[in-house]
Amino acid sequence: MDLFFGILAGILVAATPLVFAALGEVVVEKSGVLNLGVEGMMVMGAIAGFAGKMATGSYTLGFGAAMLAGAAMALLFGVLTQVLLSNQVATGLALTLFGLGLSALIGQAYSGQSAGKFPRLDAFGFGGGVLMRSIDIVALLAIALACALHWFLAATRAGLVLRSIGENHDAAHAVGLNVVGVRLATLAFGGALAGLGGAYLSLVQTPFWQEKMTAGRGWIALALVVFAVWRPLRTLAGAYLFGGITILQLHGQAIGLKIDAQILGMLPYLATIVVLVVMSRDQMRLRLSAPGSLGRVFYAPR
Repeated sequence: MDLFFGILAGILVAATPLVFAALGEVVVEKSGVLNLGVEGMMVMGAIAGFAGKMATGSYTLGFGAAMLAGAAMALLFGVLTQVLLSNQVATGLALTLFGLGLSALIGQAYSGQSAGKFPRLDAFGFGGGVLMRSIDIVALLAIALACALHWFLAATRAGLVLRSIGENHDAAHAVGLNVVGVRLATLAFGGALAGLGGAYLSLVQTPFWQEKMTAGRGWIALALVVFAVWRPLRTLAGAYLFGGITILQLHGQAIGLKIDAQILGMLPYLATIVVLVVMSRDQMRLRLSAPGSLGRVFYAPR
């Protein structure tokens, strides 16, 4: 049972960065914007969160710094694509490269340092079992956030406005909605969540800074959005599925799997490719599920 609960806790921890990043991208794409810079925002959140924690000694301020860094990166993308009308795909890729390079530069001062162990649930009086000793409050916050976003998109007027802009930005503008303003706000929100996911990596999951420590998780988060057909709760389930595949490489030998460690390390990325191939076969379903204006340029009348 200890092994089972240890694996379960490991899945929750491994999936949490993906949950935050993918949920942020779901909201962004629901508004009709395709931001491929998730990896860059996550890695900037990782170094900003680590630097904030080391400078202030506060995890709260560290996570806050990470969210600000992610939001700033996303707003840079938003100004370029929504105001200056640059290509969203090319700008998103450039944002990832920019984030990887800038984080490596900033992170040189923090190599070899440790942020310390993040408090787990048992520190708050929830008991001392294996599960409680391995789970933190931020992982539970990710679950609550997925439920809140599901309610927001499905049952609120603001969610309807967001979805209407994503479906047809010209019609939304015609009825008086501020398309560019809403998209910039959603980009900032999505960037903040990506930064939070990156900070979870550097402050909780592996409490130290390492260059390129996101290791492709931003791309997996993008694949999760398609896998979940732009639905928050399915995104949560998909993140835990990918988290389970990731944690398998750590516990594979313990449960008796006779597979090379290199192959186990490849599994999350192989699973991403398989998911995208399978999903791309049903083009009709993707077209019906994807926001109608996704990736399209909005030319605001002058």
